[in-house]
Amino acid sequence: MAQSKSPPVVVHLSAAERASRGRAARKAVPRASQGAWDPPATRADPTSLLAAQETTRVPELVPIRHERMLSSPFAFYRGAAVIMAADLAPTSRSGLLVQCCGDAHLANFGGFSAPDRQVVFDINDFDETSRGPFEWDVKRLAASFEIAARSRGFTTKRSSSMALNVVRSYRQSMLQFAAMSNLDVWYTRLDVAEAMQRWSGQLSAKDRARVERNIAKGAGKDSLRAFDRLTMQVDGQVQIVNDPPLVVRVDDLALGVDPAEVKQWIHERFREYRRSLQPDRRHLLEGYELVDVARKVVGVGSVGTRCWIVLLQGKDDGDPLFLQVKEAEASVLEPHAGKSDYASHGQRVVEGQRLLQSASDILLGWFRATSPDGVERDYYVRQLWDGKISADLEGMSAEVMRAYAEMCGWTLARGHARSGDRIAIAAYLGTGDTFDRALDDFAVAYAEQNERDYDTVNTSLATPAPTG
Repeated sequence: MAQSKSPPVVVHLSAAERASRGRAARKAVPRASQGAWDPPATRADPTSLLAAQETTRVPELVPIRHERMLSSPFAFYRGAAVIMAADLAPTSRSGLLVQCCGDAHLANFGGFSAPDRQVVFDINDFDETSRGPFEWDVKRLAASFEIAARSRGFTTKRSSSMALNVVRSYRQSMLQFAAMSNLDVWYTRLDVAEAMQRWSGQLSAKDRARVERNIAKGAGKDSLRAFDRLTMQVDGQVQIVNDPPLVVRVDDLALGVDPAEVKQWIHERFREYRRSLQPDRRHLLEGYELVDVARKVVGVGSVGTRCWIVLLQGKDDGDPLFLQVKEAEASVLEPHAGKSDYASHGQRVVEGQRLLQSASDILLGWFRATSPDGVERDYYVRQLWDGKISADLEGMSAEVMRAYAEMCGWTLARGHARSGDRIAIAAYLGTGDTFDRALDDFAVAYAEQNERDYDTVNTSLATPAPTG
């Protein structure tokens, strides 16, 4: 019988030793150097990087990905995590590792209902999560605020202050977390009600009212709302409404195999997913019957990955549950920061989410399966709608964006404090604003790089390929 591996030995350094490690990293990679962005002559072609991702995507959905990404420079940035990961790889690294979100742009933060049904603010997308240098996440987040501020037409001064605010918030929050006990850091979270109380003083009455309406709208998004909007009765049976190409029931997909075979495959995979849950949650899920399945297009950069929505029914029609089953591929960080320790990318996403979030979906799970087309793929599962609140980026004023930047900076620092050495990171960052100003410079430079890449890819995809 094969012997299982022994758990690794954990080395416990003193707080002074951990702080010394952070100060040593500051000497090896000065904080001011983090602001540099000078694209090398050997920089990878952005169009080629995106095209390489698309070789595993559903072909008929790739044009939707292009359409969404090319709607604006900010939308392009949202979908271009693979490009930025390649750009960050050759830059100097602090050596202070955390569980990176991997795609920490501002639209991947928001509100949702925690298991105790309080609405919390946190990171909400983990497709690219993996171990990596803490500054990679901070740089991606800072640049996203610079790009978003430009998209809103803010002045250069106001745009720059957004990135500065998010980095300052991150640094100051990390200093606070470094002084807290391990358990206090683990239990800390940001309730939306607390966030409104903490930051609403920066807002006008009009802005506060708009934010409160957005919160109320998102808090009402649950399985009952999804049931009302996404289903209909057909011959006495509830089924998901077709909205091709964005939502297509399995019965109506041209998959090259019998739909009945696909449904059977889904039923079998669902049993495998249940095994990834802890027993009490597995018991809860076993009270639901699978009713219908459809393919759904989600996100921007992830368009074309295989994503399904699954309708389940509890005690009656008034007890629905919608789950999202999403394909998980390798993180964009892995080629540059090292391969994930998890054999399954679905598990990588789930475990990364649990490390970074203060409170995760109770039905979060994963499975690996060979699809009806004969290809083995990884998937993760979560509730489709569970009080999800997304930032109103189109209508966000400069004051709201500034407060939102501070919330995102605090939240990212909390996730990194849970998953990395918060004392070493705090010592590296220090009490001055050197790191803040460096990353503000980086955000401006990378926003300009993003605009160049947007123009390049836009031109490339608009130009017909030469024929033989």
